[in-house]
Order: sequence, then C-alpha cells, then structure tokens
Amino acid sequence: MRPFPVPVRAATATDDESLLVMPMPREMSTFEMPRAPEPGPGRDVDGARAVLGDFVARLDAWADGAAGAPAVELIGLPVDTLRVLNETLGEGEVAAVVDGEPKVRLQETVFAGVWREQRVAPDGTLASDILRAAPVPPVVAERATTTAAPALRTIADEAGSWPDGVMNLPSLLHELRDAIDRSGPGVPAHVINLTLLPLSSADAALLDALLEGGSVVILSRGFGNCRISSTAVRSVWRVQYFNTMQTLILNTIEVVDVPAVALAAREDLDETRSRLAALVRWMDERAVDTTPAAAGAAIAPDARLECGVCWTVYDPAQGDPVWQIPPGTPFDALPPHWTCPTCAAEKSRFLLLGGD
Repeated sequence: MRPFPVPVRAATATDDESLLVMPMPREMSTFEMPRAPEPGPGRDVDGARAVLGDFVARLDAWADGAAGAPAVELIGLPVDTLRVLNETLGEGEVAAVVDGEPKVRLQETVFAGVWREQRVAPDGTLASDILRAAPVPPVVAERATTTAAPALRTIADEAGSWPDGVMNLPSLLHELRDAIDRSGPGVPAHVINLTLLPLSSADAALLDALLEGGSVVILSRGFGNCRISSTAVRSVWRVQYFNTMQTLILNTIEVVDVPAVALAAREDLDETRSRLAALVRWMDERAVDTTPAAAGAAIAPDARLECGVCWTVYDPAQGDPVWQIPPGTPFDALPPHWTCPTCAAEKSRFLLLGGD
C-alpha cells in the first residue's frame, strides 16, 4: 500500500514522493472559527477579504440554483494575499491524492465542503490552485472511473478450479460482481465487511491482486483515521478504518460512485456558507473598526460587543450572569481577567456591533 503524502497548502508545490505519511490525530477534530487575520508586514488582509467575499457570493448564487459549483483560481495572487488565505482557511479532516496527468492534491479546509485543489505539472511546478466548494471535487470520481476497468477479471480457469488455499473468495467475488452490475448513479452503496468474513491468506492475496491499481487515495481524519482507496475496478473502493494506535479495526469494500465518508453533506455546505459569510462580515467590520476593544480605544458605556470567535454578544444592559457581572456594567469596566462566557475568548477578541 503506497504511503499517503502530507497535504500541501503552500504557495509552491513540488512532486516529492519522499513525503512522510500523514500523522494520525490524537483526539477528535472539531470546528474552530479561524482567528481574524491581523494586518501587518507581508499580510494582505484586504486582498484575502476580497477573494473570500467573491467566493461567498458564488456560494450564495450556487445555493440559489446557479449552475456550476463555486471555484476560484488562486494562482497569480500575491504571496502576501495567499499567506493570509492559507492561515484563514486552514486544513480540515479530509485530504486526497489523485494520480494521473496532471497529478492532483486535494485538501479540505476547516470549512466542510470547501477544498484546495492543486494540480502539479510534470516538472513539479504548481499549475493550478483552485478554491472549490463541492461535496468532493469532481476530479475524484472522474479519475477513479476513467482509470479503472468496468469489471473484475476472472481468476478461475474454465473448469472452475482455484489456486491452492482459496476458501471464501469465490462467493465474495460473486457478490462483488453482482453489486458492480447493479451499481450506477443514485444506487445505494453495497458494502462488504471483510472484517467479519473469514479469509485465508490466499483469499486476501488474490483479492488484493484483483483490486490493486486505483488512482485515488483519500484520508479522512477524525477520531482515528479512515483511508479510502479507489481500485482497478470501476465503482469499487477499499474503505479501511484505523484507531488512534493505527490498528485496522474495520475493513470494507464499497461499491458506489464515491463512498459517503469522503463527502461533505448538503447541511455541511449550508453551514459552511453561513460561517464563511460571517467570517467575511467580521473581516469587513474589523477593517473599518480596527477592533477598538483590542486597540484600547474609548467604547461608549452602552455599546454592545460581539465575540469574534463564537459571536456571543456582551450587552452592558444585561451584564454577564456567568461571571456575576451586574447589569449596567460597561465593557470597559469588565475586570481584566474576564473572558467570553461561552468560549473563553479574551476581551481583545470582541468587536463593536454595527450601530453601537
């Protein structure tokens, strides 16, 4: 089984096959709203905000029924802009390598269903760097289909004999061929659980030989690790789950266009659209406001401020019952150790609400 490279997120790319295997996570990954990027030398926050604003507009149009999933080419952006985008978008739970010409490397951002799709030229240079919204980038299904055979090849000879040591593989292949014949768009996945099926070493070796040769490898990280590999047969995938000790705990074959574990759900994309819009709005407000709470500027006694991490609002008229702050306490009068009652963000992370 070939190693899975570390995902790329840099301004340049090299086709280095000596990259290490992606490290296994040690705890459950959870969403955390990225910090608002701070302006400074080498950081084009305004340019990044413009790119994200354009992407959100495309997401809105797509949600309203416009044809074509949102995609924005990042090649050609200034390095200072790309640096801020890399920091803001981060790296999510799913990454993939797609073999072929050109080679494609995919990395989901911290926003589910928003991907960095990088195509690497034969000379190792980065030919394309697309920010794309989709359940999974279309290149995954395209390459997995076009580089695979339409059916399993036959092992047994005409008399039906099998190599020595084969036990359960004939019945497994019969089930697999039937599932392949019935597969197609909209057909539910057919799952074969190899973990519960007694396979001899000869069974396993022949099955590996039949399926080896896929062009797509996907790694989904969460509590543990899920490796999804296309095979030499169209619509047939190996889906393997590992625990945090890298022990294989579930080994399956799925017959489907793309396994569901690799896809962002529609509700994930809807939530991503909301979060990205909030991030852009936050960046707009920060550009105008320059965060008076962080800068130490005077704040009106009755001004309401919103946490830049979780959007909790501090209203002086209500105070903060969690911290036992009485009603009528201005934001400036909060104790220095006060933090957001919801997410524990520091006071400097709060922004003035529009109109206050």
